[in-house]
Amino acid sequence: MVNLEWYRTFKAIYQTGTLTGAAVELLISQPNVSQHLSALEAHVGKQLFERQPRRMVPTDYGKLFYTQIIEAIDKLEHIEAEFRYTRTSNIPLTCIGTPKEFFNQVLAEKVHEVPANLVFEFGVTKELIKKLVSGKLYFVVATHREDEKDIIYEPIREESFLLVSSTTYDTGIFNQLIATEDFDLAEKWLTDQDWYVYSSDLPIIRRFWLKNFKKRPAIKPRFIIPDFNSILKAVACGKGITIAADFLAEDLIKSQKIKEIWKGKEITGNTMYLAYHKNNVTTAQIEMIRQLVNSNYNQ
Repeated sequence: MVNLEWYRTFKAIYQTGTLTGAAVELLISQPNVSQHLSALEAHVGKQLFERQPRRMVPTDYGKLFYTQIIEAIDKLEHIEAEFRYTRTSNIPLTCIGTPKEFFNQVLAEKVHEVPANLVFEFGVTKELIKKLVSGKLYFVVATHREDEKDIIYEPIREESFLLVSSTTYDTGIFNQLIATEDFDLAEKWLTDQDWYVYSSDLPIIRRFWLKNFKKRPAIKPRFIIPDFNSILKAVACGKGITIAADFLAEDLIKSQKIKEIWKGKEITGNTMYLAYHKNNVTTAQIEMIRQLVNSNYNQ
């Protein structure tokens, strides 16, 4: 019968490149590492590494073997670490994926109230939902829905998008163009400004443009910063503009660090969701996280 420790040893050798490195990582002796590897190679009937003087180089079969087992080994180690973390406590562990900006603005001041050990992971919705499906996360605060089986999406917040700049930024010409409803020239003015954006594909700006100008934006962003809180801080100190969610901008607007330039001819909105796998979380867990994300959405 195969020993699971052989797989962990194989992974450690593969990732460190030496028997010594694997021994240090696993807190066992080098002879034990060699013994595990030899036993595993005998079990699979293939040589997994070419033994060189100062390096263990994986064979083609070793590379293939690594790609086949690594996901399963990582998942087992994640489960082991999770149970080790919680076994001395009756408080449950809950893993949550969320946009970093949502955590900073909404969740950070409330996490201490939750009767659970919380592990947060930041990222974009598409990647976080993949981890939700695989069981690495229990909940995700999602900015949109993905088409994944058995994932429940509960609306938790409506956000709208605002065009903002620093309070000292001269927007007089744009304000006049909007007042006279000269939207073609208003769009041209916007296109000529220095833009701070989250990513080069301009997802939020593209939605705002299609809603208000019925076309795709032709802007060339000057600054690409993958964090909206950082974007708004940079805008407050600089001479450019951006489009951001109202809940991220509202405190800075109230404190007069940035100003709202335009909501648009029509409000460009978006629904945020609490996502979870219907078979992987309990009713008590769902209610606990609902309260954390402050689900006051009126359906």
